[in-house]
Amino acid sequence: MTTRILPAVGDPDAARSITTLLSQLPDVEPAPAVGDSTSLLDLLARLAAESLDELPEVVLVHERIGPVPALELIREVALRFPAVGVVLVTVDAGPGLYSAAMDSGARGLLGMPLSYEDLAQRVQAAAGWSTGVRRHLGHSAEPVSGAGGTVVTVSGAKGGAGATVTAVQLALAARASGRTVALVDLDLQAGDVASYLDVQFRRSIADLAAIQDISPRVLQDAVFAHQTGIGLLLAPAEGERGEEVGDRAVRQVVSALRTRYEVVVVDCGTQVTAGSAAAIESADTTLLVTTPDVVAVRAAKRMVRMWERLQIRKAEETVVVVNRHTRGTEIQPPLIEKITGTRVAKAAVPAGFKELQPVVDAGRMQDLEAKSTVKQALWSLAGELGLVRAQALEPQQKQSRFRGDRGSIGLRRARSK
Repeated sequence: MTTRILPAVGDPDAARSITTLLSQLPDVEPAPAVGDSTSLLDLLARLAAESLDELPEVVLVHERIGPVPALELIREVALRFPAVGVVLVTVDAGPGLYSAAMDSGARGLLGMPLSYEDLAQRVQAAAGWSTGVRRHLGHSAEPVSGAGGTVVTVSGAKGGAGATVTAVQLALAARASGRTVALVDLDLQAGDVASYLDVQFRRSIADLAAIQDISPRVLQDAVFAHQTGIGLLLAPAEGERGEEVGDRAVRQVVSALRTRYEVVVVDCGTQVTAGSAAAIESADTTLLVTTPDVVAVRAAKRMVRMWERLQIRKAEETVVVVNRHTRGTEIQPPLIEKITGTRVAKAAVPAGFKELQPVVDAGRMQDLEAKSTVKQALWSLAGELGLVRAQALEPQQKQSRFRGDRGSIGLRRARSK
């Protein structure tokens, strides 16, 4: 059997060396090396969306990969793609790093400079383990997806753009169609999810920050079961506690939620923090909400460019949602798409202050009427993103909310790469 190997190496010289040596191994099919953690996770998610069998048996992670550190990347791959054997390639092959790599989910460790014998042995062992796991998954009662649940992040180009309303309504739409849904408030200092859904709960995402391994029981204790059926992981009531929630904690929390919920919606607010960057980087779909005015569109462009500079998310992988849209405004979605270099969602959200004001004041966003044009647009957006089971909705809802929808942005993104 041919073993497929995917090297993840940021250093060009090391990539050439590893690829050359891999090509000498018998019954091995090395893929072109990927140069950063974002490309690796995106590629694995794309392959997993097609089939478990499309994933490589072995991934080699070089210690100088970035922007996510190698051990954190290994943990992420092991959590999201459990049928892939990960091997760490490092100059320091001492017992301390070996133990840390194993704790992160690696199946082996290779010291640099590489030798043919060590490489063959580690690859063979990781491939054998991967084959055994896939055989087990193939006979399980329920097929297991390597990517787990779908993660969607929602950010605002500027304050007041409508990111939280968008995130809440996407979660409500997905839940109404029968999916299991978690809504995470990652706007750590100014999060309003609790206010919009009339929730008072003492636990928050900050309580998970210091936990190394989040068990299902620990996660259950931190997630508030809302009356709508959505699981809420809220921002801390004390804004200063937001500093406790770093990128490692967010990656671990998002990975844990993936395994339990079919849809995970993350409200990232308008500020780029280490935590929100980690969520956006690991998301299947990233939304950026803007209004059709010069200030907001400029802010959206700055946000997209910053994400690109920090290697968080490419512009073409970002979906812009136009909020408070009117036909008479000078700035229309095609122009926003051209300015930002992103893809603009088909579903534009109309201005609906009178519709929203009563439910916002009451803290009952779930009570927004079905005839609301804002709700219809946002639920159409949920359909466009593939977050809902359309057949589970009432016929009249399906007709009004999903008319003209031709599939999900998430699927188109996966196929286009």
